[in-house]
Amino acid sequence: MKGAGLFKTRLMRLLASVLLVASLLWGVTACAKGERPALELVPPRPLLWSDYLGVNAHFLWFEPAQYRKQMDQLQALGLQWVRVDLHWDTIEPRQGQFRWDVLDPLMAEIKRRGLKAEVYLVGSAPHATSAPAGSPNPDQYPPRDPKLYARALVQLAQRYPEVAAWQVWNEPNLPAFWQPREDPAAYGQLLLTTVEAMRREAPGRRIVLGGMGYFSQMPTRGGALMVEALAKGGLFSLDVITAYHPYSLYPEGDDAHALDFVQRARQGNASLRAAGARDIWADEWGWSSYAGPKEEQPIIGAQGQADFVTRRLALMSALDYDKVFLFALSDLDQRAGARDRRYGLLDEAGDAKPVYNAVQRLLQITGPRLVPGKAPVFTGNTPGMISIGWERPDGRRLWLFWGAQPGQVQVNGLRQAVLHDVLSGAHKEIGSGDAVNVPVSTSLSVLEW
Repeated sequence: MKGAGLFKTRLMRLLASVLLVASLLWGVTACAKGERPALELVPPRPLLWSDYLGVNAHFLWFEPAQYRKQMDQLQALGLQWVRVDLHWDTIEPRQGQFRWDVLDPLMAEIKRRGLKAEVYLVGSAPHATSAPAGSPNPDQYPPRDPKLYARALVQLAQRYPEVAAWQVWNEPNLPAFWQPREDPAAYGQLLLTTVEAMRREAPGRRIVLGGMGYFSQMPTRGGALMVEALAKGGLFSLDVITAYHPYSLYPEGDDAHALDFVQRARQGNASLRAAGARDIWADEWGWSSYAGPKEEQPIIGAQGQADFVTRRLALMSALDYDKVFLFALSDLDQRAGARDRRYGLLDEAGDAKPVYNAVQRLLQITGPRLVPGKAPVFTGNTPGMISIGWERPDGRRLWLFWGAQPGQVQVNGLRQAVLHDVLSGAHKEIGSGDAVNVPVSTSLSVLEW
C-alpha cells in the first residue's frame, strides 16, 4: 500500500505486539475442559439499538414486492442499518453497462424508508477479472487492474450519494473470495487505489475495509492475520472503518468452555484501537437453522438459531464494537447451498422465524436505549454464569445472564423483580422477603427491576 506511509511506527509496533499476544491466547484454552469460568461483562458505552444493530440483506435475490416485505419486518424491529451485497459481475455484466434497472428501484426504496446502508461490491466483472481463461468461477478472482474496481465503486457512489458507507470487497483474506490464494499486498493496493479514487471523485463517503472473514486469519498463509499485514503497509493512515466477521461454532466461541470469542474480541479490538482504528464493525455474523447434511456449523435447528443469536448479541453489546450486523435478514432459495439458505431472521416468504421473534423480544424488554450498568451481586453455584448489567433511561435495571448448566442463584437485597425468558416470551414476577431466587437457564434470561 505505497503512498499510505503515515502510519506511526510506535502504533505499528504496539499493534504487532498485541496481535502476537492475542494470537497466542487464541491458540490455547482459558480453562480446563469441563466447567466454564464465570464472567461478568461491563458495557463500555451507552447503546442505541437502531444505530448499533444492523442486518445483512440480500435484496437483489428477490423481487421488489418481496424485499419491500423484508424491509417492513426489519423496521418492525426498530432497526435501520442494512448491509447490502452487490455482485460486480451481475450488476456490470459488460463494461460500462450497469443494471440501473434493478439497482435504482432498490436504492430508491432504501432512501424512501430512511434506511442506512452499508453496500459492498465484490466479485470481479467479466471485463475485469484476473482469472485464467476457461476458469469456471472468474468472479472469485480479483480484478487484474485495481483502477477498474475503483472506477466502478466511484460510479455507484456518485449515483447513490445517500448510501451511508461503501465497503471495498468482502472477505479478501479467504481464498473463496480471492483466488488463487489470499494476497494482502494485492488487496492493499486495491484498497488504496479505491480509497484515493473515492476521496477524489466522490468525497465525503465513509469507506469500510473489506469485511475480513473471522478475525482476518489467512488459511493458506499459516493463519497469519491480514489486518496485521495491512497495518504494516499503512492501513490505519487511510481512516477507513475496520470490519471483520467473527463467526464461531457457539455464541461464546469455537471452544465455549474457554470463552474464546470474548478473548478474541477483547484482545483484537484493543489492538485495533491502539493502532488507530476509530470504528470497528462486526458486519457479518450468525448461525444457520439448516437441517443438514452437516457443513462446518453444528446442526442447531430453528430454536437453536434463536438461542445462539440472542446470546451472542448480548455478548457483543457489552464488548467494544461500534456496530454489529447480523447475517441475515431472510432465508434464500435453492440457488444457495443447504447451510447458506437458512441464516435468515425470516423465511423465504418473509415471515418471522423463531430467531426473529427472540430478537424482537430482547429489543422490547431492553427498550431502544441502554446505559452501562452492573450485574447484581448473587450467591449460589451455577457453573459458567455469564452476567451483563444494563440500565434503561427510565431507571429500570436489567441483568442479562445465562449459565453453562441450569441452576439457581440468590440476589440479596432485592425483594421483587420480573424474569423474562427471551426464547419463549414467558415472564413472571419473582421474589419474597429480602432476596430473590433466580432460576438460571442455558439460554438468555433478563431480570428487570
